[in-house]
Amino acid sequence: MSTSELGLPMAVPAEDLPARVRIYEVGARDGLQNEKATVPTEVKAEFIRRLAGAGLTTIEATSFVHPRWVPQLADAEQLFPQVSGLPVALPVLVPNERGLDRALALGARHVAVFASATESFAKANLNRTLDEALAMFEPVVRRAKDAQLTVRAYVSMCFGDPWEGPVPVHQVVRVCKALMDMGADELSLGDTIGVATPGHVQSLLAELNAAGVPTSAIGVHFHDTYGQALSNTLAALQHGVSTVDASAGGLGGCPYAKSATGNLATEDLVWMLQGLGVDTGVDLGRLTATSVWMAGQLGRPSPSRTVKALGNTTQSHQE
Repeated sequence: MSTSELGLPMAVPAEDLPARVRIYEVGARDGLQNEKATVPTEVKAEFIRRLAGAGLTTIEATSFVHPRWVPQLADAEQLFPQVSGLPVALPVLVPNERGLDRALALGARHVAVFASATESFAKANLNRTLDEALAMFEPVVRRAKDAQLTVRAYVSMCFGDPWEGPVPVHQVVRVCKALMDMGADELSLGDTIGVATPGHVQSLLAELNAAGVPTSAIGVHFHDTYGQALSNTLAALQHGVSTVDASAGGLGGCPYAKSATGNLATEDLVWMLQGLGVDTGVDLGRLTATSVWMAGQLGRPSPSRTVKALGNTTQSHQE
């Protein structure tokens, strides 16, 4: 008998948590861009369709970066039309105005820019100083808003940097405030190398609030390098955050930070939220089956603990 048939996980609501959490699924972009081998466009499209079928309503589809930098996502123009008719939000990453032009040409309605909280990572990822990177994003955000697109701003290295070590909270707040002042609708606070702990998470959120950034505009993006992704997520939920980034099957990391390991697995997040009585709208069985299927396409098992635990009970969903 499966865990769902047994009524597991048992829902025991905790106080002061959001009634519903919006999962911002990043597996098809942040996950697959880190694969050594290029995943066929048709497989990516099927992955996104299965994720939508599992109940995920925000699925980051691809990235309009130059193919030289991220060859795994060089098929953005071919992929996006295959999934654009799905009844879900399909954000795409746009690193600059050229990327925005490509996204607009295909009818994208949700875009994201990718900033850094540190000079070292801005140099490694964007080949610019931190302030030069922010200046590059300003016309991108302005033009996107003029076109009535929603704009998300990722901020990487919010909790630690592999070159600089600890990142002062006020430094992160400065970058976040600059992006919000440009017109970004939402921030995603990235723990790129997975070094955050719950107290640090709550401190940063409190300082952002003090600087005028509302909790409703904040999402969190944790990596599980030190096994802290779920505890950090819970700390953010206790603060009132209701948007959490996650990657189906735990796919992904960061190609420009070698110490970064996988993203928080969507299945692990859903299991915890179900146990807390928090609504996600996600069918965990179908999601697990999707990740089992994708792991088969990639030729290796999923690192997600929940996928490993439930995988044998959801094989029927794979066909």
